[in-house]
Amino acid sequence: MSEIAALPQNEIAVIPHNFEAEQSLLGALFMNNELSDRVSAFLEPRHFYDPLHGRIYGDILKLTEDGHPATPVTLRPFFESDPDLEAKGGVSYLARLAAGAGSLINVESYARAIHALAVRRELLRVGQEIHSRARVVRMDDPPERQIEDAEKALYEAAERGRYEGGLQEIRQGLASAMDMARQAMESDRGVSGLSTGLIDLDDKLGGLQKSDLIIIAGRPSMGKTGLALTIAANAAAAWKGKPREDGKMESEEGAIVGFFSLEMSAEQLAMRLLAHSAKLPSNKIRQGKIGEEELQKLASACQDLTPMPLYIDETGALSLSALLARARRMKRQSGLDLVVADYIQLMSPDGRRHADRRVQELGEITQGLKALAKELDIPVVALSQLSRAVELREDKRPQLSDLRESGAIEQDADVVLFIYREEYYLQNKEPKDDEKKRLAWLDRMEDVAGLAEIIISKQRHGPIGSVKMRFEAETTSFYDHAPGDRLPDQTGD
Repeated sequence: MSEIAALPQNEIAVIPHNFEAEQSLLGALFMNNELSDRVSAFLEPRHFYDPLHGRIYGDILKLTEDGHPATPVTLRPFFESDPDLEAKGGVSYLARLAAGAGSLINVESYARAIHALAVRRELLRVGQEIHSRARVVRMDDPPERQIEDAEKALYEAAERGRYEGGLQEIRQGLASAMDMARQAMESDRGVSGLSTGLIDLDDKLGGLQKSDLIIIAGRPSMGKTGLALTIAANAAAAWKGKPREDGKMESEEGAIVGFFSLEMSAEQLAMRLLAHSAKLPSNKIRQGKIGEEELQKLASACQDLTPMPLYIDETGALSLSALLARARRMKRQSGLDLVVADYIQLMSPDGRRHADRRVQELGEITQGLKALAKELDIPVVALSQLSRAVELREDKRPQLSDLRESGAIEQDADVVLFIYREEYYLQNKEPKDDEKKRLAWLDRMEDVAGLAEIIISKQRHGPIGSVKMRFEAETTSFYDHAPGDRLPDQTGD
């Protein structure tokens, strides 16, 4: 980790470090090279305070990985002209390290102490950088960006400070799989993930799985935001929590939801939720074409919705880095079980959009959202526009190649859902001059009125296929269709 060169001179002496632990660890590794296997998974050369110690440790790892013994004798040729070693008495210092080896039993304790002190030094470095940057007032470096960067730096320091990770025994994975199976069996709806509140969709997906990136895509007016909001509201309405030992709440059912809306305001989304809950057309609510009885319905719906743990961020043109920072903060402060991002084409990695590298930017965004899902161990739902290629085909059902900048989105997504409403396309094709065709058109319109098809075009964990749903245009809401009307499964990969 970086030295704290910017700290005042009188604070240099108190920079966290432990020379004795570093020397004892190196001596122990000289005595028994096999001990390196116990510490190399989390301890790196950069974690040593003394740069010379870090280089010696790195060379010990290299030699042992290559199957060669790492001793003061075998390391001597690599350090004979090292000025830092000369300052410590020359190559004899290597022999003194071996002679002063600490207890071999304590080698892991030495390594963890070195690692912990390195994290403390990193925190000092980040704090000094925040302090120095905040003192300089620049037009191109607003405080909001500084806060985002500070949160990112602190989070990265926390991640680097973790010991977890690396290879694990299969029994750990098997235990997790058994827990998932048991959870699905005990669930009222038979799902292992977070329920969408839509029975047929849950049947196909098993719910929204932790660490998954779920893409909901469609052409304008298909109902992408409506479906995402329906899922978010259903999950938040089902939320139940229990207190943890630290006083914070832990989710037992449902979800605490963070909804990042780059297109619609919080008021517009709330209006949709009210219309859905009160079963009133949203346009009538906006235009004031409601009576006292309907107003009471709205008031009752508002009372029901208010306690839901559904949080809306309406920041337009929100950058990926800002979304990640806010999601991490929410996870830490109040809990977070589901993130919804509406929609990815309005995002940029750093707040500035570059038309000449838009495909690359979309790749960074989907990779970032997928990384967030894994990092926070929650499902992330992201909405995406489709290209106009759909409109050029006779069959308007979307396919993976219709995703705008499709390569990155398709690659990073665990699940891709397309929304298709035949009614939307059919209503503009009424035959004018042929009564027979017009009657056939009317029959078809009656068949597809209020229907939507959710096409599962990609699912890493299960089959692809389609699900019929009921779509209510007046409230832009989705509901379960009649039982038995689901379309047949197809084979997934």
